[in-house]
Amino acid sequence: ECILSGIMSVNGKKVLHMDRNSYYGGESASITPLEDLYKRFNLPGTPPESMGRGRDWNVDLIPKFLMANGQLVKMLLYTEVTRYLDFKVIEGSFVYKGGKIYKVPSTEAEALASSLMGLFEKRRFRKFLVYVANFDENDPRTFEGVDPKKTTMRDVYKKFDLGQDVIDFTGHALALYRTDDYLDQPCQETINRIKLYSESLARYGKSPYLYPLYGLGELPQGFARLSAIYGGTYMLNKPIEEIVIENGKVVGVKSEGEVARCKQLICDPSYVSDRVTKVGQVIRVICILSHPIKNTNDANSCQIIIPQNQVNRKSDIYVCMISSAHNVAAQGKYIAIASTTVETAEPEKEIKPALDLLEPIEQKFVSISDLFAPTDLGTESQIFISRTYDATTHFETTCDDIKDIYKRMMGSEFDFEEMKRKKNDIYGEEEQQ
Repeated sequence: ECILSGIMSVNGKKVLHMDRNSYYGGESASITPLEDLYKRFNLPGTPPESMGRGRDWNVDLIPKFLMANGQLVKMLLYTEVTRYLDFKVIEGSFVYKGGKIYKVPSTEAEALASSLMGLFEKRRFRKFLVYVANFDENDPRTFEGVDPKKTTMRDVYKKFDLGQDVIDFTGHALALYRTDDYLDQPCQETINRIKLYSESLARYGKSPYLYPLYGLGELPQGFARLSAIYGGTYMLNKPIEEIVIENGKVVGVKSEGEVARCKQLICDPSYVSDRVTKVGQVIRVICILSHPIKNTNDANSCQIIIPQNQVNRKSDIYVCMISSAHNVAAQGKYIAIASTTVETAEPEKEIKPALDLLEPIEQKFVSISDLFAPTDLGTESQIFISRTYDATTHFETTCDDIKDIYKRMMGSEFDFEEMKRKKNDIYGEEEQQ
């Protein structure tokens, strides 16, 4: 919502952004001080002395990293919201296999030394990566007999004779699929995802992921500032009493007895329970640790992916870990957040493989959230509803949703270049130098 209010303001629309909370970012806020997190999860008492100063903590409720070459970084660069943020590269990505975790190789040397696969497998995998790197959907000479719109990914893996372990790690740690459904779909999307991973990795070398200092709560604030620069208005602590509809179309929002009139409305599912449908649940467990995660080479930040196959599930389990190095925790403390899509009536059991990797855990905060999707695309009502944040640990699916809402509102595709031009019109070329 904050990103869209920024983009719409740049597009010359008059934007009023209301939030019933006293902080920015709604569901994806970073909670500070630590006392507030204890309150939010109804834990008795206050944090122990050992946790350091409460205000040294900024704990994300929904953990996500940014792909260095991904859509959100592009949005940040084009809108220049980067000037309000500082990023750090996440030190490593790990994948779970047979009860142990292994580093996802980030260089050719690491790949050769990795015990994730045997020597012959490595050669075949390298051939596959070279193929992906050279693959250009506009140049059939790079296809080598593969039809990007017809050949399934399963067949592409077969072509390179890759074994199950390598397939698991490629599909889930590189292409970042949550399930194995992609295997029987056309390979173009998967190849593009692996390309995105490789290109993101190439930018900084340690991993393809970035994370903002002071937590993800900085992102909505950055876009709220962008909106303000272009004349948008932001109101926190603003209760929403009613969305006013006439003849099936939104005409305004009632708050504290007044109606703010509007032609279009963007909101998350929590504001319009009658226009969304529940599509699943996510469990997230925020864990405070006093140690880096075992077998990660004492990394101060990392991601761990547990592919569903490895733990007899349909969807992957993710762990995001950050620490005092990112100004989100007290000195010497680490925050690890495990998340997955709920599949049974006992979600806490489902996430156990991840929590086992984190022991000993000093404090746990467990949340189970319903996932909602809009039943109303907004064409008639002009109410545009976002989807709930999923279990993935990067922003690509969120950006797809942003582009989808943009298209439904504006009737045209979201175009980064177009935004760049609009900004030049307002600021003029000189000031940007």
